[in-house]
This record gives sequence, C-alpha cells and structure tokens, in this order.
Amino acid sequence: MFHKSKTVFVSQLLFVFILIGVFLTLMMLLHNKHYLLFSFMVLLCSILPAYWKFEKQPLKTQTMMFVAILVALAVAGRVPFAALPSIQAASFVIIVGGISMGPELGFVTGSTTALVSNMFMGQGPWTPWQMFAWGLMGLTSGLIGTTKLRKNLLFMVLFGGAWGFFFGWIMDLWFALQYVSPLSIKGFILAFANSALFDLYHALSNIVLITLLYQPWEKLFARLDRKYQFLPTKK
Repeated sequence: MFHKSKTVFVSQLLFVFILIGVFLTLMMLLHNKHYLLFSFMVLLCSILPAYWKFEKQPLKTQTMMFVAILVALAVAGRVPFAALPSIQAASFVIIVGGISMGPELGFVTGSTTALVSNMFMGQGPWTPWQMFAWGLMGLTSGLIGTTKLRKNLLFMVLFGGAWGFFFGWIMDLWFALQYVSPLSIKGFILAFANSALFDLYHALSNIVLITLLYQPWEKLFARLDRKYQFLPTKK
C-alpha cells in the first residue's frame, strides 16, 4: 500500500512539474508578457497536490489557517529585508513549514509566499520562477519531514545552506534562458557566476536561522499541534 501511494504521489508531482514547465516555457516564448497570468497558473499547479491530498484525506480548517499563517510569516520575513539582497527569513519559514506540513502543503506555502510577497516588492517575469523555486523548496522540506533526518540539526543546516544556492541557480537559469543570446556554455557560466555572492548570502542567512531557530520552532509547532491538532496526519 505504501509503495502504491508513493508511486501515485510521484506521478502527480511529475504531472504538476510538466504543467509548470509548459507555463514557464510559454512565458519565455511570449517574451515575459502576461507574467501575472502565468503566475496564477503556476499557483494553480502548486495547489493541485494539496487538492489530491484533500480528496484522500480532508484537511482541517485549522490546517489551512496554519498554512495562511506560515505564508504571512514568510512574507513578513522577506519584505522588511528588501534592501538587503538575498538576506531574508522567508526560506527558513518555508523549510520549517514544509517539514511540519508535508510536501504537498510545503509546495503551496512556498509558491504562495513568492506571489504574495511580490505584491509588496514588485511583480515581474521572475515571479513564476520564484514560485516554482520556493515551492520546490517547501516540497523537498516536506519529504525530509517524513524521515528521521528532520531531527538532525547538522543535516538541516546543510539542507538550508544548499537551498540558498539551488534557489539562486533556478533564477539564474531563467535569466540565462531569457536574456543571454546566443545561448552558450560561457553565457550560462557568467550568469551563474554573477549571482554567486547573492546565493552565498541566501545560504548563510538560512544557515544562521536554522542553527538558532529550527529546533525551538519545531518544538513550538509540536506543542501547538498537541493543543489544536492542526498538523496533517503523516502516513
């Protein structure tokens, strides 16, 4: 049964990623026009895994409220630091949220954070790519949350640091595909190298916050769940 449910989940994710890939490709072919439309299409794709989870196991109102609170916290952890490129707390909140809520709702939390925070910081053709990158961050965190690795602080620190670079590389890929012409290995290397310092800042901010706050936040979520039972049941 477990193997079957895991296979179904992988198939669902593959379908969602294909849809997102199609939307991102269309946006580039249209020279970044209609990016808000494609942002909401990516958001819709992000919600699909949660919808499938709802069909199998109805989500409580408390759970959806907690997702909304996590998004608000992530936005609050990004917007005030807008003057400091790549230094923010949004990724930390998304990682901890994914660990607690699971891959489906982690994906929703990450992608929604990008869309909502850009309402304050400015929407643009980068928004759908940020939604995909942060959604993937939440999803992979949710997968880690189903294992014993979630209790290993060193692993979580390394995981958060790695995602500081992975996030930047996804955004570099968008930049290179859209603005580097003609495409070449040298062009890709330059695009990735130009953002290396900002990726390092992102990684370091994740490392510091996870080191200092990951365990207290996880314990806090566990205590709140014992009282209000808002976390989805992990199977």
